Amino acid sequence: MAAHLSSGRVNLTALREAGRRELREFLDKCAGSKAIVWDEYLTGPFGLIAQYSLLKEHEVEKMFTLKPGRLPPADVKNVIFFVRPKLELMDIITDNVLREDRGRSPQRDFHILFVPRRSLLCEQWLKEQGVLGSFIHREQYSLDLIPFDGDLLSMESESAFKECYLESDQTSLYHAAKGLMTLQALYGTIPQIFGKGECARHVANMMIRMKREFPGSQNSIFPVFDTLLLLDRNVDLLTPLATQLTYEGLIDEIYGIQNTYVKLPPEKFAPKKQGEGGKDLPTEPKKLQLNSAEELYAEIRDKNFNAVGSVLSKKAKIISAAFEERHHAKTVGEIKQFVSQLPHMQAARSSLANHTSIAELIKDITTSEDFFDNLTVEQEFMSGIDTDKVNNYIEDCIAQKHPLIKILRLVCLQSVCNSGLKQKVLDHYKREILQTYGYEHILTLNNLEKAGLLKPQTSGRNNYPTIRKTLRLWMDDVNEQNPNDISYVYSGYAPLSVRLAQLLARPGWRSIEEVLKMLPGPHFEERQQLPTGLQKKRQQGENRVTLVFFLGGVTYAEIAALRFLSQMEDGGTEYVIATTKLINGTTWIKSLMEKLEPAPF
Repeated sequence: MAAHLSSGRVNLTALREAGRRELREFLDKCAGSKAIVWDEYLTGPFGLIAQYSLLKEHEVEKMFTLKPGRLPPADVKNVIFFVRPKLELMDIITDNVLREDRGRSPQRDFHILFVPRRSLLCEQWLKEQGVLGSFIHREQYSLDLIPFDGDLLSMESESAFKECYLESDQTSLYHAAKGLMTLQALYGTIPQIFGKGECARHVANMMIRMKREFPGSQNSIFPVFDTLLLLDRNVDLLTPLATQLTYEGLIDEIYGIQNTYVKLPPEKFAPKKQGEGGKDLPTEPKKLQLNSAEELYAEIRDKNFNAVGSVLSKKAKIISAAFEERHHAKTVGEIKQFVSQLPHMQAARSSLANHTSIAELIKDITTSEDFFDNLTVEQEFMSGIDTDKVNNYIEDCIAQKHPLIKILRLVCLQSVCNSGLKQKVLDHYKREILQTYGYEHILTLNNLEKAGLLKPQTSGRNNYPTIRKTLRLWMDDVNEQNPNDISYVYSGYAPLSVRLAQLLARPGWRSIEEVLKMLPGPHFEERQQLPTGLQKKRQQGENRVTLVFFLGGVTYAEIAALRFLSQMEDGGTEYVIATTKLINGTTWIKSLMEKLEPAPF
């Protein structure tokens, strides 16, 4: 099977180009030399749109991180703040501007670029602090959807789930709708929209309203996407709680992938020299970029971790055979041929060395007793075993004070797989958690309950077994090496969200009406009229393209499952994935935890 690159017909370069164009236009408005002051959270996402070289071409000479106090010295004409519209950041900017030496000459010009929207609230705040007038340009940069890979877009809005489900704040949904309008402007109107969940309904309504309000947005581009599927994260709360078992999913679970980069413990990457006995081990974490541009990574990222070892050893044999070839090169032509292939071979060898080291790091963890016990309990819950009573393993983990997030993931998983917990089981867990980890976590437990992750069983009926059977969420005989079903990404559990996408493509949602009603929120279908002459006549054997948008976050395992469906010989559908944020169980639960400030005395 070929390494997965972006589907043949969807090229996300146009989106990246549009982002760069908007950035250039703004930089050119601020004539002269420039320093950029970054809201730290934006540097990662921005790096995926524009390299430093682009900024340099437009006279950006210095870059600083936004922090209180005086700005670092910089001999530039313009200082530009790149920030999210958050009030706490406005306080820091105010401090920076007020400490500026008014006596210096020539004076510096200040500008502010809000990402992704200007905010009247923030501007009002700057006005009250008396600094609004210091900014010559106040503009917005609509960084809604950032291309992470050939088939993956993310808004990188870390609080979207919490805002939607706990705070009833629909800002991120508005940005999602705006992002989808931008996509339609670049890739044509999407004729069919399907959705499941309250947030999905809101986004679809906003898109339809925006289209009505801007009749000019009707474009004459042949549609690239046939279908848009909008899915609420709370339609499938189960999937992110489970431990992902794909290569990329495990890297994210264990080390955390940030804007396609991962930081790894350095000791596995130190070049071994004879007889030195490791006296100078590097102390800086090893930082690697992970995306499909790297051939080997594209091939193994979406495989079940148990299938990665054999690929790596096969690759090692191929590479050493290729290097052996040099002994057989006799003629000048043959030597020249070998030399020309050398850079590619050396890149392949270093890529193999990196991934072998990463696989060893992961294996140390996945072969540990603790990992195995945790996984066993997860799989029992997902396959419906003993979900309705207090679990011994969870109790032991609490007694041994394992990390709180691990406990919360397991308890929430049990609750979701049982359509809520019996009141006395729930009370028991809560009491144990608060006594062991501290009463300040009562707010976090309250949030998890509000989000539907940890809740009492209300109707006394557990719908999960019906949902599990109808959607075939648990597969006993899973083939991890040569999978024939998406359940390989969790070694037995098929992500509910991806099953919904799969069934929508064939045979359609009418076949699962009953189950759809058991899942939260409405399901709906909308059609968008295409201008005459743009209706598609599908060629024989041509795949449909579906954009699946996860509102509230998506995991790498779900992405792997959708890529697997894209590659199925008889699938007939290619998938492009968009989300508010790339998440895993840990980052997701963390986003719902209340951080209490310690008492000041």
